[in-house]
Amino acid sequence: MTAQRARRGTPAPPRAAGSPGDTAGEEIIELAVRSGLPRTTARVHVDLLLSEDGTRTAAQLARRLQVSPASVSVAVNYLVQHGYVRRERDPQRRRDVYVLDDEAWYHSVVIGARQTLEAARTALAAATSAPDTAVGQRLARAGAFLERVSLDGLESADRWRALLS
Repeated sequence: MTAQRARRGTPAPPRAAGSPGDTAGEEIIELAVRSGLPRTTARVHVDLLLSEDGTRTAAQLARRLQVSPASVSVAVNYLVQHGYVRRERDPQRRRDVYVLDDEAWYHSVVIGARQTLEAARTALAAATSAPDTAVGQRLARAGAFLERVSLDGLESADRWRALLS
């Protein structure tokens, strides 16, 4: 469709109000991209954030963002894996609905902290194999730092979780 539009010279349809084309949405997208999120993934996430009920189907996302269904699938898989979005099945239409729930930020923080904690424990384990070397000491310091920050993050997420309800 995009290739056809490019050949015909037909402009893309305007975005709906409240879509990531709005100024606030664009700013959030740019911030997410600067933080390392792929642009399409950031656009999908912001579109869900700005939707009235926090849900969209793959077809809605593809149409609204003017991207391929495959791009939507890749973006949603990333968002699901990182705890931002969950899939729900619509039994009447037999399709997935992507949902940004109230605890998405909590789940994302917890997933990230657990991944960092895993890295910390790997560094600490590696440090024990050569504790008297510069490498072993460096790994021990890095592992201890990452472990403490991860545990603090998990504790903080639990402490402040009620803010999301």
